[in-house]
Amino acid sequence: MSHEIFRVFPHYGENTFNFDLMKQRLPVEFYDKLMFAIRNHRPIAPETADVIAQAMKEWAIAKGATHYTHWFQPLTGLTAEKHDSFLDIDKHGTPIARFLGRHLIMSEPDASSFPHGGLRSTFEARGYAAWDPTSPAFIIRQNSGATLCLPSVFVSYTGEVLDKKTPLLRSVRAVSKAAVRMLRLLGNKRVTSVTPYVGAEQEFFLIDIDLFLKRPDLCEVGTTLLGLPPARGQQLEDHYFRAINERVLKFMSEAEEELIRLGVPVKTRHNEVAPAQFELAALHQPANIAADQNQLVMDVLRRVARRHNLVALLHEKPYALVNGSGKHNNWSLVDSEGTNLLEPGSNQLSQLRFLVFLMATVWGVERHSSLLSAIVASSGNDLRLGGNEAPPRITSVHLGDYLTRLLENVSSAGPTIENGMEDIDLGLGGVARLPRDTTDRNRTSPFAFTGNKFEFRAVGSSNSISLPNALINTMVAESLDFMSDRLEQRLNDGQSRSAAVLALLKDVIEDARKCQFDGDCYTEKWAEEAKERGLVSFGSTPEALDALVAGSSLALFERYQILTPEEMQARYRIRLDLYIKTISVELQVLRRMLATQVLPAGLNYQAASAGAVIKTREALGRDAKHMGAQTSHLERLSGSVSELVDHLKILEEDDAVLAQIDDIKVRAHFCAEKVRPHLEAARKVADQLELIVDETLWPFPSYDELLRVE
Repeated sequence: MSHEIFRVFPHYGENTFNFDLMKQRLPVEFYDKLMFAIRNHRPIAPETADVIAQAMKEWAIAKGATHYTHWFQPLTGLTAEKHDSFLDIDKHGTPIARFLGRHLIMSEPDASSFPHGGLRSTFEARGYAAWDPTSPAFIIRQNSGATLCLPSVFVSYTGEVLDKKTPLLRSVRAVSKAAVRMLRLLGNKRVTSVTPYVGAEQEFFLIDIDLFLKRPDLCEVGTTLLGLPPARGQQLEDHYFRAINERVLKFMSEAEEELIRLGVPVKTRHNEVAPAQFELAALHQPANIAADQNQLVMDVLRRVARRHNLVALLHEKPYALVNGSGKHNNWSLVDSEGTNLLEPGSNQLSQLRFLVFLMATVWGVERHSSLLSAIVASSGNDLRLGGNEAPPRITSVHLGDYLTRLLENVSSAGPTIENGMEDIDLGLGGVARLPRDTTDRNRTSPFAFTGNKFEFRAVGSSNSISLPNALINTMVAESLDFMSDRLEQRLNDGQSRSAAVLALLKDVIEDARKCQFDGDCYTEKWAEEAKERGLVSFGSTPEALDALVAGSSLALFERYQILTPEEMQARYRIRLDLYIKTISVELQVLRRMLATQVLPAGLNYQAASAGAVIKTREALGRDAKHMGAQTSHLERLSGSVSELVDHLKILEEDDAVLAQIDDIKVRAHFCAEKVRPHLEAARKVADQLELIVDETLWPFPSYDELLRVE
């Protein structure tokens, strides 16, 4: 099979220094030492690091690389890199290529300009980027050359975590330990580790670069701050899964080719629901590798789009009144024997194991639903969540009718294990009967079980998936430990394993009912029912972020040594600050667009229209009594212009008030409760003007133009 794959994809992984390549290039002794260190979470010995660095340097230089960088995920939400050349000078003054183990293991980038949330003083600039050997190094090629990238974690001089990757790696270890403990109690003594696997579906929009550059809002904040909805948006439902047009397909093919060379197993591409919206999805990988690869997907989409005179928009809501973009995060657990623990089994023992891990996940959502909302909260996601196929702000779990019935059965009377799979007969001769899964795809649910994995659909398209998966891993580890404690007690009391497991499941099923809902999560009825159940719906990011520093959240991350309370508090401040800065930039950009472009366009058209009305009235003379419609149009135009001036004054006042507020939490809530509604109100007036003003005078490309990629 592998030979067939490499005939179809001959360049797969050629720009990655993966484990297969390490095995080929490293002496057996040192390869074994590396794998031992990775498996047992031990530091890599200096002599082993030197051998790896030498092999990596020779490979990278042969590939044309001249520089290397420790590539990490700071708390900005992007990736960061500082390039160092392989060039060095020996004691004789001769230029040589040098890359030693100490260069591989760690670099010291200046940390002073990265968000830290008060974890250190500004003058404490030093930070450390440490190589993560569990994720393959890779080479990024651009016209200016090639760079060896070393996936890394990032910490401060005093050891505080300043990145998104470190919590993920710690959570992977935590959930593995808790899952192995549970499997031991269930009778499996062979499994040595459990790995969370993740598959991320990346949604994005494409726009012609010439149109993009004519929109200050898209250039500065990635979203349109004004603009009438297109005459033909997604209402005809004719874009989803439609044939990909030639220009987009050419772009996607080139992006896929580059990702394939980087070892990213891209699997699916298709048109999404909104015009000019698309999706690219990769096969499931271990969570830490999937997180790195998703960052590469976003980076490659941006870079390759420019080569095709396009711009890839990753903002959650680039356009109003059409679908936003998310990043469906598909999560599962796979043990060291290759068994997906969320795969329903064929016998009673494997079915019970499946139910234990299923309910551990549901129970985690039950206890930490607010934290799940907080972990994906952002100014962009505020605009996306709750409509146009995005999940609602209420975090609930969808299991499907079959599993819900099965859980009720277990809870009330004991297990009746059924096959769980039915066939769908299409009634077409020669066409095979289709297996019907135990669950449908509930597109309205934020956290849905989809056959052998959970799909967390609330992650925003621009978000890193590191922190969402760090949370899922950690909350499931906590659930498994609580369940293991209860199971151990029952086993110690003399219960048989099957009886103890069933009793445990009954308890957990009862404890985790509140967050389960299989219906339409968009309805008002569900919103009312969710409120009665005690499920919280956050209206804005500042509201949601409070859950980051709630006592239960701090305790969860501290107990599993994911983040300290101080590090959580820092992330809370950083996220609030990012929200404030984003809304503040939107405020500045919209003020300028309205004052320097929209208002002049309205005034110019008003003057031209008034002149035309006067001339027409003079020409008609006594027949001017027929000018009522023209006068009414002019009055409407004049009213909109005056209203726009009023809204500009409100925005100016908001800007002044914002500058005077010192408390970060008060500033954030002012942005959410005052500034953002005022931005929306000003937009409505500008959109009214767009409907009136001569399109030749309108200063920006319209939605009809922006949402057309041909």
